[in-house]
Amino acid sequence: MNSPSESALCRIPYSLLDLAPVCEGSTPAQAFVNTLDLARHAEMLGYTRYWLAEHHNMPGIASAATAVLIGHIAGGTSRIRVGAGGIMLPNHAPLQVAEQFGTLASLYPGRIDLGLGRAPGTDQPTARALRRYYASADAFPADVTELLRYFEPVRPGQAVQAVPGGGIEVPVWILGSSLFGAQLAAALGLPYAFASHFAPAAMEEALALYRRDFRPSARLQQPYAMLALNVVAADTGAEARRLFTTQQQSFVRLRRGQPGLIPPPLDDIETFWTPQEKAMVEQALACAVIGDAADVAEGIAAFAARHRPDELMLTANIFDHAARRHSFALAARAFAARGTQ
Repeated sequence: MNSPSESALCRIPYSLLDLAPVCEGSTPAQAFVNTLDLARHAEMLGYTRYWLAEHHNMPGIASAATAVLIGHIAGGTSRIRVGAGGIMLPNHAPLQVAEQFGTLASLYPGRIDLGLGRAPGTDQPTARALRRYYASADAFPADVTELLRYFEPVRPGQAVQAVPGGGIEVPVWILGSSLFGAQLAAALGLPYAFASHFAPAAMEEALALYRRDFRPSARLQQPYAMLALNVVAADTGAEARRLFTTQQQSFVRLRRGQPGLIPPPLDDIETFWTPQEKAMVEQALACAVIGDAADVAEGIAAFAARHRPDELMLTANIFDHAARRHSFALAARAFAARGTQ
C-alpha cells in the first residue's frame, strides 16, 4: 500500500521552469540550443508544461524575449504545453501581450500558457527603458482584467481587439510570491502559481487564502494551485550538493548587485559566502530537494504531502547541461515510480 506521501505524489502533474541559463564560457545562442534540447527531453519524460520566465538586463538569463522563445520551443516539440512563467505585465501593454499569445495559441492550439507577474523582473533603470512611462505595479489588477477581455469573443462595435487573440482559448495564470497575487487569482477565478523556489516565506498563508477566497469563473471552477520547487538530483548526494552550489552562488551574486553568467559549481561553498549570506540563501531556497534518486523521490513526495499542491513546477540552475538533463530525468522517475506502486 502506498504511504500518504506516495499517494499524493502519484496524482500530481509535474512541470519544468527554465530560465535559459547562459553559463560562463558559453553564449545565448548555445543557451537556446540547450533549452530546446531540455524541452524535448522534458516532453519525453512526461513533464506537463515547460515554462520560461521574463528577465531583463541579466547576463546569465537568455529568456528576455519570452514570447519569441516560447514559439521556438513549441515549434520544436509536439505535445508538451509551453508557456510563460511568466510575462511581467508592468513591462507591457496588455493588448500587445494578448496579440503575442493569441498568435502563439493560433500556431500551437491547446499548448500555450500565459502566466502573469506583477514585478518588472529587473532593476528600475531597465524597467523605465522597457516601458518609459512605468511608475509602479499598482495598475496590475486593471491590466490583467484588460488583458482577459482581449481573449473574450469580439463584440459588435468593439473599438479595440486583439488580432489574433479575440475568442482564442489561452489559459491565464497569476504568479506571485506574496498574498497580493493569491488575492487577485482568487477574486478573478484564475489558477495560481506561487514562487516558492525563491520566496517561500508566505507560501502556506497564500495557499490558504487562495483556496478559501476562490470565486469560480468561466475560466476555472475550482481553485488550482501550483508550487515551484528547486530539485537537484545526481547519482550521489555529494554530487547533487556540489551541483547546487551554482544556484547558491548565483543567488548571492544577485543580492550583491553583481549578476553575471552562471558560474560552475564549487567544491566548498563555505569559502564563497559570509555567514549572513548563507543564512539569507538558506531561507530563500528553503523549498529545495537535493540528493540522489532516493533522496529526491522521498523529498518531493514529502513536500507534496505537506502542501498538497495541484501541480509541481520543478526548476534547477545547473551549470553542466548533461547534468541538468540527468537531474530532471531522475526527478521524473520519482513521479513515475510513485505512480506505478
